[in-house]
Amino acid sequence: MADTKDWTWVLERPCPECGFAAGALARTDIGATARQVADRFGVFLAADDVRTRPDPDTWSALEYGCHIRDVYRVIDGRLRAMLDEDGARFPNWDQDATAIEDDYAAQDPAVVADEVRVASDVVADRFDAVADDQWANRGVRSNGSRFTVETLGQYMAHDLVHHVWDLER
Repeated sequence: MADTKDWTWVLERPCPECGFAAGALARTDIGATARQVADRFGVFLAADDVRTRPDPDTWSALEYGCHIRDVYRVIDGRLRAMLDEDGARFPNWDQDATAIEDDYAAQDPAVVADEVRVASDVVADRFDAVADDQWANRGVRSNGSRFTVETLGQYMAHDLVHHVWDLER
């Protein structure tokens, strides 16, 4: 899932897989959505089969937990950049390479659960504190995808909710 794929279409229509309508999410609900997903991952990461992959090509709950922890962190960095500079540019984030380099499958689920909670609270608090005149600040991802602060939050919310759907199906 390298950062080069453009998933911004999820801002225009509901996801055909998980059904989440990211573009319809009110900006005032972004922080709450981030926290709710962290709550769900607290349950997933406490499961006895947290390291079990349903098939060789699908991440375990632990690997998804590591991924969403990193999503929170990456989005927080991008959000900070956009709040500091309208038109901020984001470096590439190769999610698959991160999973391998950080050995997601070998991490401690209890530690990851704590890190997910902390990271979700940080980014949720930051979205909750966005001033009215900052929601339109822009940022550009390395693949050319353009976001406002609001659409970045909606995009993040879809990614998070989609991974809950991945684990619950």
